[in-house]
Amino acid sequence: MGLLEEIRAFAPRCEQEERDQAQMLRFMMQHDDYLERTNLVAHMSVSVWTVNHARTKTLMAYHNIYDSWSWLGGHADGCADLRSVALRELEEETGVTSGRLVDDRILSLETLTVDGHVKRGEYVPCHLHLNVTFLAEADDREVVRTNASENQAVRWLTFDEALGMPTEPWMVEHVYRKLIQRCAR
Repeated sequence: MGLLEEIRAFAPRCEQEERDQAQMLRFMMQHDDYLERTNLVAHMSVSVWTVNHARTKTLMAYHNIYDSWSWLGGHADGCADLRSVALRELEEETGVTSGRLVDDRILSLETLTVDGHVKRGEYVPCHLHLNVTFLAEADDREVVRTNASENQAVRWLTFDEALGMPTEPWMVEHVYRKLIQRCAR
């Protein structure tokens, strides 16, 4: 199944996902370059909500661009295999190699706003991330590291900390809270 069909087949569990799914599908059908960040209006990104095996903590990074504690992820950059992108981003941003996707299913969908910023000396205008999220588990005893080009800190947070430490209220209420609920055993 291709990415468009997979997003179409996703069963939204809240109004936010219903609306964002419809927006993603419209955009993908109208723009062949939706996987490329050269599309300055919107492009695909992927996040990986990474939890420990007991599902009591999540791995987060203090993100340079967002100036907040944040989940992990990145751009598709032309790759329609978003699962491999998710695991690559997990390792690139944290050094964690024990991460494994819990299953192949999409955990959630989000359309995310990105403010204008400077990346590698070049201004990137405001745009949207058409984001697909997967659930991964990793060993919370594995040594983590920062990636200075992406983040200032990486650590395992309890779910309460994951809801209290980020400085982006919309992300806490509409994304992190639903992800915590969805990964509960």
